[in-house]
Amino acid sequence: MSCQHVDTLPVEVTADSKEGCPECLALGEHGWVHLRMCLSCGHVACCDSSPHRHATAHHQSTGHPVMRSCEPGENWRWCYVDDRIV
Repeated sequence: MSCQHVDTLPVEVTADSKEGCPECLALGEHGWVHLRMCLSCGHVACCDSSPHRHATAHHQSTGHPVMRSCEPGENWRWCYVDDRIV
């Protein structure tokens, strides 16, 4: 299943962090549960099961619609605008 927002994404983006959630790291925390990567700009952030929910905050502040899982073996993407897996 897809959505119109997937069609507007860049062909390729590079993750801006390989160490974890930059916002959590700046707070001196390592308590994220899972990481997500923005498919518009490559920003890596923690998931909604994490205390700070930085991936959702990134969407809310930028309007970037689609994140993907950074977890090994996972390839799903989430569209915040359509509120569904795409």
